[in-house]
Amino acid sequence: MRAAVLHEIGQDKLEVLDDVEAVGFGPGKVRIRVRATGLCHSDVSAMSGVLPQPAPFVPGHEGAGEILDVGDGVTHLAPGQRVLLCWLPACGACPACRRGQSQLCLAGFMNAGTPNFKRPGGDVFGFAGTGTFTEEVVVDAGCAVPIPDDVPFDIAALIGCGVTTGLGAAVNTAKVEAGSSVAVIGCGGVGISAIQGAKLQGAAQIVAVDPVESRREAALRFGATEAVAPEALADAKQRITGGEGFDYVFEVVGRSATARTAYETTRRGGTLCVVGAGALDDFLQFNMFELFFDEKRILPSMYGGGDVLRSYERTIALWRAGRVDLESLITHRVPLAGVNEALEQMRTGVALRTCIEI
Repeated sequence: MRAAVLHEIGQDKLEVLDDVEAVGFGPGKVRIRVRATGLCHSDVSAMSGVLPQPAPFVPGHEGAGEILDVGDGVTHLAPGQRVLLCWLPACGACPACRRGQSQLCLAGFMNAGTPNFKRPGGDVFGFAGTGTFTEEVVVDAGCAVPIPDDVPFDIAALIGCGVTTGLGAAVNTAKVEAGSSVAVIGCGGVGISAIQGAKLQGAAQIVAVDPVESRREAALRFGATEAVAPEALADAKQRITGGEGFDYVFEVVGRSATARTAYETTRRGGTLCVVGAGALDDFLQFNMFELFFDEKRILPSMYGGGDVLRSYERTIALWRAGRVDLESLITHRVPLAGVNEALEQMRTGVALRTCIEI
């Protein structure tokens, strides 16, 4: 089958090959025909080495498709069923799951070191234990989440990661209060979803911050009340909050420099929500006095900070009701053969989300 493969960490282009085979099918597993997958910035971060991932690997973790086959012991899924892929399935039995923090379950990571594919030349991994830049993938049955018939594959793919992450950061993690002031630093697909989440929660002012003009313009369409370049953020803080700082600031870039800016833009007693996935060797520093004196809450948000299955259901309900706009998040569409075009669209910032149609 066809799949896009990164041969070595640090390469900036993928090779679309037709000699890749999905492996590992058996008890407790399902085989999925991938129909659509989104290109998430985490895929690019894995390619560059910012996020740890063994190579060679097939990127992609934001996908949707149809069940082709189910292994022994899988009773809740059947061939032909439409599903989205959850790259971080909950086991339901570990301490995190029992506490109601299934987004912190580590069971899904146990499969990240097991190859999902093979080629004549050897094993190939799937990013985050999945790898959706491919025609077929074999995953644990818990990774396949049924979707209603009225949810298109491209929309379902977005719900599988970026939308859930951004909406959840505002709704589950930060719990944005009505009438509050919000700044969102980084306005790609996840940042735009955080903006929509803040709007849902009733924020009065939502300032979108991004260096790319087209993303700032998009942020206004999705609910931001103002959009500024990074160099204009200090002025916006002064104008809107009288210099005090915003009630909530979302860092959706994954870099210590922008996280530090986000901290300084948050008011005393306010909330900094860290959504971006950063590098192991990128350290964010605070002095002990400011941590004590400013009493700012620093809240990391992993995969939307809540039960992901419940978050999927909520997002679908909000989408059906017209409360969130998911269709407009997909600004570009390419076939699998055009995956490198999609990568360039992301790197240049012209795309919010590119859908790879397979």
